[in-house]
Amino acid sequence: MPDALVLADDVETELVEKRSRFLTRLHRVQEVEQADALLRTARAQHPDARHHCTALVIGETADRAVMHRSNDDGEPAGTAGMPMLQSLLHAGLVDTFAIVIRYFGGVKLGAGGLVRAYTAGVEQAVAAAPLLRRTELAVARIEVPPAEVGIAENAVRIWAAAQGASVEPTQYSSRSAILTVLVAAQDLDALRADTARWSSGRHPVEEAGRRTADVPL
Repeated sequence: MPDALVLADDVETELVEKRSRFLTRLHRVQEVEQADALLRTARAQHPDARHHCTALVIGETADRAVMHRSNDDGEPAGTAGMPMLQSLLHAGLVDTFAIVIRYFGGVKLGAGGLVRAYTAGVEQAVAAAPLLRRTELAVARIEVPPAEVGIAENAVRIWAAAQGASVEPTQYSSRSAILTVLVAAQDLDALRADTARWSSGRHPVEEAGRRTADVPL
């Protein structure tokens, strides 16, 4: 199953169809309450709009199941919220709230035209949005004596930069320093090999669990 995608930042786009304006906003959210607040803001900012249709996808976590919601806000049933939701799901997005603000242009679009317009509005916004990939990374730890921290940090950061891994701030105790690297599981052996090279085999790489992270595409 491919990794889910999340927004790196919110985005707003505009689509005009037969003089109706469709303003699409995509927001990154984690809770239903955030989505409700964003909808209230949109209504306050655009009080003259005919419709404020919505779709929400919140991803699964250890504490909750995946959540899908949609609302047609007065459009004919199934012509707005559900097409918007399907567009989010097709794009693989989670933790995303879509609002399409429609200003009616005086020309009726019909059910098919509405489905196409709301679908296109969300697809256009997704295409314009900066995205991250949500994936599971291995937490790798390397313990070194304080005297070797400089060498270790330099070597690990060079390797991580080349592999697209990330290095967390070094943790210190009275007797050692611990370097933590978030790395794709398939790259663990490569990290072990590189660490063995610069440390002459003195410092093993230990896997300390897994962590979900949002990384660049």
